[in-house]
Amino acid sequence: MTGWLPREAAEIFGEGAVAQEAYDLLTVDVPTGEWVASLTVARDTLGCTYFDWLSAVDEPGTGFRVCAHVVALDGGVRRLLLRTTVPHAAPVLATATGVYAGAAWHERETHEMFGVDFTGHPGLAPLLLPDEFEGHPLRKDFVLAARVAKAWPGAKEPGESHDGGPKRRQMQPPGVPDPNDWGPQKGQLPPAPTRPARAARTAAAPGDRPARTTPSGDRPARRTRSVTEGSASQAAPASTPAETPAPPETPTPAETPAPPRKRVPDAPWEQPTPPTTPSEGKPKDEPKGKPKDEPKDEPKDEPDASQPPDAGADEPDGGEQA
Repeated sequence: MTGWLPREAAEIFGEGAVAQEAYDLLTVDVPTGEWVASLTVARDTLGCTYFDWLSAVDEPGTGFRVCAHVVALDGGVRRLLLRTTVPHAAPVLATATGVYAGAAWHERETHEMFGVDFTGHPGLAPLLLPDEFEGHPLRKDFVLAARVAKAWPGAKEPGESHDGGPKRRQMQPPGVPDPNDWGPQKGQLPPAPTRPARAARTAAAPGDRPARTTPSGDRPARRTRSVTEGSASQAAPASTPAETPAPPETPTPAETPAPPRKRVPDAPWEQPTPPTTPSEGKPKDEPKGKPKDEPKDEPKDEPDASQPPDAGADEPDGGEQA
């Protein structure tokens, strides 16, 4: 059994069915003749009552692979992708609208984009493209004629010159033909210029420098000069006598480097503290309170002239008079 299938895929969908599971998606490939029957089994037996989408993929050399994605919602989400392949020469497949009514819109789009005919469909009318459109744009062999009839907007390609000179070969994206082979300018454009082939290099031995391909006569011989001789433009004329060489300069003694500048502390906390010498008597700390006021001289009382002097004041201490 594969995935959440109750039995083998061939027993459920018929002979030729192959199942595989990846990333929680169960994929079953069935023959073209069992397409409608396989969809019916998926709906009635496996409980895939939800129809999600239907489309196709153009596989070069194989055909159109038509895919239908259905989901079972009872007891959790279980996804099933049914696939079948129809050939490019006769892309015909039975319609699935009898099993899933929502497949009608998807089959119209698949018929319009890939050219697959669904027999029994109620009406395969154009859905997205205009009525005058020719071809099926999602096929791999569809020619993108828009880039042939109309150049790409914007500046020219890198390497193109405005004077009509040769330019590099433009790379065409997949599906775009050469304008000289297809389109309104067919056979009118000059062939693209070919790049000259490079000369073959001779293999050199390991460690040896490859020889130059330029002939020796095309390039002058290299002259070696020292620094004192100078360049060729600075060479002295032959008729001028050579000047006496200047005496060599006496070498000057190397200058002694200046001593580093000493940093002077300027912050208050960086100032040095003066050393204290021991003394006999340490000055007492002055009281922190407010100093006392010194007493002032009070004026003496002067005797009053209007009052008589005291009699006993002028008498000497001799006792009483007789």
